[in-house]
Amino acid sequence: MPEPRPRIVVADDEQIIANTLAVILNKAGFDARAVYSGEKAIELVESFKPNMLISDVIMPGITGIETAIAVRKMLPSCKILLFSGQASTANLLEQARAQGYEFEILTKPVHPSDLLVRMHAVASDHSGQESERSLSFR
Repeated sequence: MPEPRPRIVVADDEQIIANTLAVILNKAGFDARAVYSGEKAIELVESFKPNMLISDVIMPGITGIETAIAVRKMLPSCKILLFSGQASTANLLEQARAQGYEFEILTKPVHPSDLLVRMHAVASDHSGQESERSLSFR
């Protein structure tokens, strides 16, 4: 029996970005689902039980960081990767650190091939620890 595909929730209020990332990830062998808000991501995490959450940081309603914290509380083994194209995320990341949370963040735009390399690395990382470093891709 084949091994189950890693499950990923992609959250971005820009639907085209969320949908495109989900398509790319699905074609690369993941089971990815797109949602368009932090609230919808949390709802989906409850039923889908993903291995990973990829979320934009700045979204209407709850931020990607608030979403990540909620997901971490619900599903501690879920890996979390945040991405943002806005400089204002540094303050939000500091607030998360003050609460004891560390999340890896990628800078938009992320080239699909670079994202896939990162996704496969995270999927094969069984440590469950989130990195403190910030990565910037093309």
